[in-house]
Amino acid sequence: MTKSDLIDSLARKQSHLAFKDVELAVKGMLEKMSMELAGGERIEIRGFGSFSLHFRPARLGRNPKSGDAVALRGKHVPHFKPGKELRERVNLKANLDSLPSDDNED
Repeated sequence: MTKSDLIDSLARKQSHLAFKDVELAVKGMLEKMSMELAGGERIEIRGFGSFSLHFRPARLGRNPKSGDAVALRGKHVPHFKPGKELRERVNLKANLDSLPSDDNED
């Protein structure tokens, strides 16, 4: 699902809201979350998960074309940890999808 898909889906489900209002709300929420992460803050959405920053230390990498060694600086990367409710919902769906179907019985 893309950001546009999310906005379209929410706008259809919340028909009393203008499409532009839904679009502004989604974009505003994502912008606020990005700003908080950029500021080193942790974001927790109960039942869904949490976003935080993990530090990747400096390391020696390789240029894929030439094979030359390249020094890469340490950096912070966004990390998402799913919450218990999300994990359970995903696992339930995956388990249901993996069950054999009765369609092949004649």
